[in-house]
Amino acid sequence: MGAVSRKQPELFNTPFELGLRMVYLLFALRPGGADLQKLVLLDYAIVYSQDVGGPASLHTPVPFRNAELFSRRERIEQGLYLMSTRGLVDVVLDERGMTYVAGASSFTMVGSLSSRYWRDLQERCVWAAERFGKSTSAQLLDLFAESGHLWGAELEIVKQPYLL
Repeated sequence: MGAVSRKQPELFNTPFELGLRMVYLLFALRPGGADLQKLVLLDYAIVYSQDVGGPASLHTPVPFRNAELFSRRERIEQGLYLMSTRGLVDVVLDERGMTYVAGASSFTMVGSLSSRYWRDLQERCVWAAERFGKSTSAQLLDLFAESGHLWGAELEIVKQPYLL
C-alpha cells in the first residue's frame, strides 16, 4: 500500500483570510466599491500601511513583501467569491466591468469580530478608504511607485499588459 502524503495546511494569506479582509475593506469603501486590481493594491496598503504613509503596519514588515502583490491577486479573487456566497460581498456588472461592493451581511460581520486584530484592520481599512478610496487603480500604481524602493519596479510590472 502506498504512503499517503498530506499537504501542510496554509496558515497565512488563505482565500478565507483575504476574503475577510476584503469584507472589511469594502465595508469601509461603501457605498462605493472597487475592481479587483484596486482591491489588490488596497490590501497591500492596509496590511503594510506604514509603507505608504499610514498608521503602523497591520502585519510585521518582512523583506521582499512587495512580491506579495503578485501572489495575492488570485487568492483575493477566490476570497471574494467565497464571501459572495455568504452575502458578504456583491458584484456589480456595468460598462466599467466588475466592481465589488460590501454585501448586505457585511455590517453584521464587521460588527461581530472584536479582537484587537480586527479592530486594527477596521482602522486601517477606514484610513485606506479615506486616503485612497477615490483614486483609480492607475493613480494608485503611480502613487505607490512614487514611494520609492518599497514599490517602484515591482509595480511597474503590473502596469504592463498581460501577455496571453
